Amino acid sequence: MTYRNILIVKLSAIGDVIHALPVASALKKCFSQARITWIVEPPAYDLLTNNPYIDEIIVFEKAKFKSLSGFYQYAPAFIKTLRAKQFDLALDLQGLFKSAAISLLSGAPRRFVYCNAREGSDKVGKRICGPNSQGHVVERYFDVVRELGCNITNPEFVINITDEEAAVAAAIAKQAGLTLESPYIVLMPGTNWPNKCWPADKFAQLADQLFASNLIPVLVGGNAEKNVISEIAAQTAILPIDISGRTTLKQLAHIIKNARAVVAGDTGPMHLAAALGTPVIALFGPTDPNRNGPYGLGHHVVTIQRDCQGCWQRQCPEGKDCLSDIDVKIVYEALKTVIVRRETS
Repeated sequence: MTYRNILIVKLSAIGDVIHALPVASALKKCFSQARITWIVEPPAYDLLTNNPYIDEIIVFEKAKFKSLSGFYQYAPAFIKTLRAKQFDLALDLQGLFKSAAISLLSGAPRRFVYCNAREGSDKVGKRICGPNSQGHVVERYFDVVRELGCNITNPEFVINITDEEAAVAAAIAKQAGLTLESPYIVLMPGTNWPNKCWPADKFAQLADQLFASNLIPVLVGGNAEKNVISEIAAQTAILPIDISGRTTLKQLAHIIKNARAVVAGDTGPMHLAAALGTPVIALFGPTDPNRNGPYGLGHHVVTIQRDCQGCWQRQCPEGKDCLSDIDVKIVYEALKTVIVRRETS
């Protein structure tokens, strides 16, 4: 069976959208005449722009639909826009009530949802549980595409950084005191769960050790990470480069792409680094690296040595600082290993 108009519903978060990126290229290669439309929320929109495998991006502004009055005001035009596309297939890679509603309202006669569907989304689309249903989320998404009869080999993460975005990123870095030709390591101290964060004092110790090894530590993050970045900087002997809150996702991608390596917890920009092929030292505690770890080769995962590792709890019920047991020396040695491996490969 062939398809002409395919809708991908993957709204958020940044890491999840990155994991789903290979689906677009796989679909386009399988159904070369198909028009691929992706619906996404504003925070992850930047990741999809200038992608040769995505013909149209529809932005879903969830905030407009939260109230009853907002729903009545904005839903009719939104539904009309979806129906006008005449989708013949919708892939719900979010697997939640809101994504299922969008999939249904699209009017697509065939609707698939990936294996981990929740909130009744499997009542709207056919749940696809393939051979990788317990594996990495990238492969779980690919199982949905394989169900369509597509022969998939290697996932392709397309993040198209324009010359203008690269130039602005280089200018932002230079203003902060960094040239992208310098040997630098990107440090990402923030995550969306408090217990996925490595302690600030550990990042500070690592930053000092990097400087001592002629590697420049570069702190990145959004405005939400400003406090922890200030806390890290206050504990260092030499101030790291700080470009937090200054870049778009694509500009940040260019800075990450030119780094020797990245140190991060389980966060969206960490997955961005993995997608770009930059070696990642990923620090994992409450989440499962087998499902959510950095995808691909050349990365190194460091986990806590506790029976409760991978508990999937947003807050520790015992009040423990989840990642505090990860020693700076272990992270530093892992960094040296991935850098040498990359330089000699």
